[in-house]
Amino acid sequence: MKILLLEDDILLNESIATYLSKTGHCITSVRDGSLCLEILEKERFDLLVFDINVPNVNGLSILETLHAHKKIIPVIFISALIDIEDISRAFELGCFDYLKKPFHLKELTLRIDRISKTAKKVMCHKRLSSSYNFNCENMTLYFHDEPQVLSKRQLKIIEFLTLNRGFVCSYDMFRESVWDDVDTYVDDATIRTEVNRLKTHLKEDFILNIRGIGYTIKVPTP
Repeated sequence: MKILLLEDDILLNESIATYLSKTGHCITSVRDGSLCLEILEKERFDLLVFDINVPNVNGLSILETLHAHKKIIPVIFISALIDIEDISRAFELGCFDYLKKPFHLKELTLRIDRISKTAKKVMCHKRLSSSYNFNCENMTLYFHDEPQVLSKRQLKIIEFLTLNRGFVCSYDMFRESVWDDVDTYVDDATIRTEVNRLKTHLKEDFILNIRGIGYTIKVPTP
């Protein structure tokens, strides 16, 4: 998993990052809340491991900011705090787990493994609108749980937009990811034609055209 670690204690930060790296995870570690937010604006992560009391912006406030921007990422809080109000607030904000310091690093990996198994089941099935879902594992678009018949190219468009929900996908990105099997250059007009053909099959128009740039799918509100 790609994990962002926020822990201001230098030794603990290094210990966790080293241990998780050795167990096969890709770790980015920071010790400052403001820097953590900056990284989250630029990169995507599968899991967040946050201390609560860190410099500048605390872990709970970061999670609040993410939720305000409709970014839902599994979080494990690690903290010496024992205040039940802080713990309750953490779970109200959607944290998946909570570890009280000190803890054994093996215990952290067990919690991560459990979240990983749960996340894989959730991540392969993406809600695109009130009626549409896309299963990335079997490459199938569902309307009210009924599989829809689409061409291979149309399914690749859906998959590409689904994996990049919330981001505007440019025509160049389409050429690189959706028409990667074509040797000749695919112009913008061809991409627009194929996307429009796909949209005629949809009973809910969840693909948004960003004029002159490309397309996007908004992350549905809970």
